[in-house]
Amino acid sequence: MHILYLSQYFPPEVGATQTRAYEMARGLVQAGHRVTMIAEMPNHPSGIMPPEYRGRWVERSTLDGIDVLRVWVKASPVKTFRSRMAFYLSYMADAALVGALKARGPFDVVYATSPPLFVGAAGLALQQIKRAPFVFEVRDLWPESAVALGELRSPRAIAWAGKLEETCYNRASRIVVVTEGIRQRLIQRGYPAGKLALIPNGANTDLFQPQPALGAQFRAEHGLAPDAFVAIYAGIHGIAQGLETVLHAADRLRNDRAVRFVLVGEGPVKAELCALAATLRLDNVLLLPEQPRAAMPAILSAADAALVPLRKLELFQGALPSKMFDAWACGRPLLLSIDGEARRTLEAAQGGLYVPPEDAAALAEAIRSLAAQPDRGRSLGDNGRRYTEQHHSRQAQARALEKLLTTL
Repeated sequence: MHILYLSQYFPPEVGATQTRAYEMARGLVQAGHRVTMIAEMPNHPSGIMPPEYRGRWVERSTLDGIDVLRVWVKASPVKTFRSRMAFYLSYMADAALVGALKARGPFDVVYATSPPLFVGAAGLALQQIKRAPFVFEVRDLWPESAVALGELRSPRAIAWAGKLEETCYNRASRIVVVTEGIRQRLIQRGYPAGKLALIPNGANTDLFQPQPALGAQFRAEHGLAPDAFVAIYAGIHGIAQGLETVLHAADRLRNDRAVRFVLVGEGPVKAELCALAATLRLDNVLLLPEQPRAAMPAILSAADAALVPLRKLELFQGALPSKMFDAWACGRPLLLSIDGEARRTLEAAQGGLYVPPEDAAALAEAIRSLAAQPDRGRSLGDNGRRYTEQHHSRQAQARALEKLLTTL
């Protein structure tokens, strides 16, 4: 097969979307298929494009056998509704044009992953141009999630986005979803179960493994004592994560000198989090910039527990973040602040402790509990590693995607 794969976000950018797209595409290539990827010029989440990518409309390269076409986007470090729309729409237009003019076919399938929803619009255009089946991957229900988070307020924009969403669903030959919650929501909305395929999030269990020596080195480099209890969050610093709760938990534990917090990453609320940490005068919190994907196993291996929070919204009852499985693959227990599907998965794996979302007092108490029981933490982490190997390896998910696409 030759797959035309659209993902706005892609390595060298760091994040769950980028990683899933790369590992799925690489899995298809390793299975003997051709993949042409259309992605943006790297800039996410900072909104700042590296100098080597500036001034170009399109750039072509090869990454592990994937033919990568990167297109210009209107990136901006200032995140407003207008700047976000310019960012998304510029990718939509350029991806469609570059796909039409530069993607060398013929193609057996057009595969688009959302959000952003506008990736689906580019996929629909290329479906017509390339005359290939269209498969739409849904990692988040948009615009529903954008409305719940307050990112989208205009009734006209909400209505327009809803129509685009329905068009993508209706014209797709298959819809790939990443959680059972999304699958059930689409079934409730009238989409046939037979059209939906569940390929959940997971971790590359070859890359993400316990690395105790490198974890100890990370601690030493950042002044984290070998006997300290270190809670680490690694990922985007966005409005959905509610990382303010982590800082308030750190405030409650400021007198417990054995506990340290590390937040790794960038995002639209990073500056506000740094300001809050300064206002609270938190000397038990380390705020680090975004790190390369390859460094993540060592960073997670430095943790005694991995923090996986989201805000207290009904929307997140169906969330299942990939960072759960990255941490588990490194043998780390979770402090999970997400109810619903993620909590049920945590309990099935017996891989950590559930903490009510946006509850700083409960998070502080859970940290005290794990810090007092290091053997329990190690056991929970081992459980998570086994569960991820058995049920959520990215390698198995790439094979599932290949099987799905071959049926088309």
